[in-house]
Amino acid sequence: MKPFVPKSVAEQVEAHLRSEILRGGLRDEIPGYRLLAERLGVNHKTMRAALSLLEKSEFLVSHGSGRCCKAQLPEQQNPAGFRVTILPFEEDDRSVSYHRDILDQLEINGHAVAFATKTLMDLDFDLNRLKRYVRDHPSDAWLVIAGSRPVLEWFAQGDVPAFALAGRSAGLPLAGATIRKSPAITNAVNRLVNLGHSRMVMLVREDRRKPLPGGQEQAFLDGLEAHGIRTGSYNLPDWEDTIDDFHRCLDSLFGRTPPTALIIDEASLFYAVLQFLAQRGLSAPRNVSLVCMDPNPCFTWSRPGIAHIHWHPRTLVARVVRWVYNVARGKDDRRNTSIKAEFIEGGTIGPAP
Repeated sequence: MKPFVPKSVAEQVEAHLRSEILRGGLRDEIPGYRLLAERLGVNHKTMRAALSLLEKSEFLVSHGSGRCCKAQLPEQQNPAGFRVTILPFEEDDRSVSYHRDILDQLEINGHAVAFATKTLMDLDFDLNRLKRYVRDHPSDAWLVIAGSRPVLEWFAQGDVPAFALAGRSAGLPLAGATIRKSPAITNAVNRLVNLGHSRMVMLVREDRRKPLPGGQEQAFLDGLEAHGIRTGSYNLPDWEDTIDDFHRCLDSLFGRTPPTALIIDEASLFYAVLQFLAQRGLSAPRNVSLVCMDPNPCFTWSRPGIAHIHWHPRTLVARVVRWVYNVARGKDDRRNTSIKAEFIEGGTIGPAP
C-alpha cells in the first residue's frame, strides 16, 4: 500500500494554485497574497507559505516583497488539457499534409487539438455566425487557416490567442505565418513573358481578390504591367467559392479568348483545371502553361514535373508549435513569421501556342 503523506494547509493551497496555473486559470500577474487569501478563505501566513512553495517549484516569479507575482510554467512543463482548435477554410484543409503535421506535433506535445466542426466556408464568412460558433465551442487557442481580413481582424481584437495560418493578416496585431510568394510570382510572370505569353490569368479565391487584390495578386498584375501588358478583370477573374461557379469561370475563359497561361491558387484547384482541360482535349504545356501557387506531395510523382511556387511547410509547422508553447505559458506572442517561397520551373510551362 502506498504510504499516506499528510499535507499542511499551505501545501494544499499550493497544490490548488498549481492546478489553476496548469489549466490556465491563473496567468501573468496574479493578485497579492492578501487578496488571494481572502478569495480562498485562508489566513495570510498560509498564503505566503503556499506562494513561497510555488516560487521554489518555478511556477511563480516574485517581483519583490509587497508586489504582485507572475504565474508561469516551468520549462518542459505543458499545461494540462490546453485546448487548441484548428479552424479550416474548407473541408479539404483537414487532409492537407502540413495541417495534419501541426495537429500530430501538438498532440505529441501533450495538447488537446482538434479541427473545428465547421469551416469558414460553412459559416459563409459571416462574423455573427463565427462569433456564436467560437462562443459555443470554447478553446484556449485558435489556428485560423486562410482567414479573410474581417475574420482575422475579429480574432485580433479578441481575448483568446489566435494564429493566422496564411490569410490576410498583414499589419494586424496577430501572430501568424505568411508565405512570401510575391517575388516568386514575379519570377514566374517574367519567365512566361519570355516564353511569349501575354494572355495570363490568375485563379484565386474570392477573399484574395476582395475588397482589393492581396499582395501576391498585386505582384502578378504589376508583373504584367511591367511588361506592357494591360490588366483587368480578365487577368484576375471574379468567381464565387463554389465548384459550379469555378467551372463557370473556366467555361467563360476558354469559350472566348483562351488564356495561354494559368497561375492557379492551390493544388485542389490545379487538379480541377487539369481535368477540365483533359475533357476538352487540351494539355499542358502544348495548349496552355500551368503554374500552381502551392507545393503538394503529389507533385513529386508527376512527370513532367509541375511548375509551382515552392516553400518549406516544416518551417510553418515549427512556428505554430512554438507559438502554442508560448501562449500555453501565458506569453503574449504576436510575431508574424515570413516564409520565403521560390518559383520552380516544371514541365507544365512552355512557349505560348
